[in-house]
Amino acid sequence: MNKREFLRTSGLLGAATFLPIGRAFAEDGRFTGERGVCSLIPSETAGPFPLDLTENATFFRQDITEGYPGVPHTVRLRIIGLNNCEPMPNVRVNIWHCSNEGRYSGYSVSNNPGQAGLTYLRGYQFTDADGMVEFQTIFPGWYPGRICHIHFQVYVNSSYAAISQLTYPIETKNAIYAANPDLYPSGADPLSYNQDGIFNNGYEFQLATLEANDEGGYDSFLEVAVQGNGIPTGLAELQVAEQFELGQNVPNPYVGGTVVPIRLERASDVQLDLYDLQGRKVADVQQLGLPAGEHRIVLDMVKLGLPSANYVYQAEVRNSAGVWRTAKMMTAQR
Repeated sequence: MNKREFLRTSGLLGAATFLPIGRAFAEDGRFTGERGVCSLIPSETAGPFPLDLTENATFFRQDITEGYPGVPHTVRLRIIGLNNCEPMPNVRVNIWHCSNEGRYSGYSVSNNPGQAGLTYLRGYQFTDADGMVEFQTIFPGWYPGRICHIHFQVYVNSSYAAISQLTYPIETKNAIYAANPDLYPSGADPLSYNQDGIFNNGYEFQLATLEANDEGGYDSFLEVAVQGNGIPTGLAELQVAEQFELGQNVPNPYVGGTVVPIRLERASDVQLDLYDLQGRKVADVQQLGLPAGEHRIVLDMVKLGLPSANYVYQAEVRNSAGVWRTAKMMTAQR
């Protein structure tokens, strides 16, 4: 099993997605910490440089910097379902943003020269049991006509994905630029929210926190509500379900070890692959000739030589009907 196969079967290669259009909000306002009160993230354009993150397997990673200069920046997103305001585990979240100088990787055009073939500041992760993803990046710069921002896409299933953008408190953001003139030669971002073509009709649900951390960088956080409650309903998921069902590991979060349940509709060979958050395959477990029915795959991290950490586990099922794959996130106890 190679990494490209993993990404394809996780819905990240060749999947048709529905991107919701327009803006929609619940009446009650933003999520306040009590379940049942949340608002749909506004849908936005992917911007002029979306570069399909699914085409290159290197994008499955937590650190997206590739050594590019800038103030270290940790971006955390929590994905919740609008139907119940509960965390949505096992959904893929893509992010991409411009460099400290306001350029995007992947494209060379008149206002973004010399960037074709580059892949910096792009990546995706899977949400954990708390609906969280975390990326290590740099604080983005800005470019004429747009306020500082980060693009993100929440891929819920093969029939639905939500795409939006986040921005930051203006005073804190410009203080970062002022304190680091060598890294941000363009200086202060001159635009207000009302002057920006995306956020001029509302930004409340897209305004991330921005706070200095103890390592000399900045942390940001945004809670994102999308349609549904995390249950996959796309065609690709339904086709896999005709062959097998991959359950959530138990316990989750786990300490030291965990069990992955799997239900087979017919006799099959099963391989379970583990990937770390940088997209590297770190272990696999094979169980051959399993009959139809319920099965449990035990993962002992000590025997596998792995630390307790978050991993993505993918089941590959081979049977008389073909080869089928799907993946989920397992979360380590904090």
